[in-house]
Amino acid sequence: MRRMWKWIGLAGVAGVVAGGALVVRDQRKRRAYTADEVRARLHQRWAESNAESFQSKSGSGSVSTANKR
Repeated sequence: MRRMWKWIGLAGVAGVVAGGALVVRDQRKRRAYTADEVRARLHQRWAESNAESFQSKSGSGSVSTANKR
């Protein structure tokens, strides 16, 4: 029984280490972007989401202006 808990503990530690490595790799990718690249990607994603929501509302004839500045 004691040996089983040892293996479960080792598997847990290995999982935490692997998860940490994935987080570090993801952070490196994010830091590689400049502020202009991040802004451009956000604008692109926003435009895509607006296009999808507009297509789903086709036929209603009215567009919400609550979030427009």
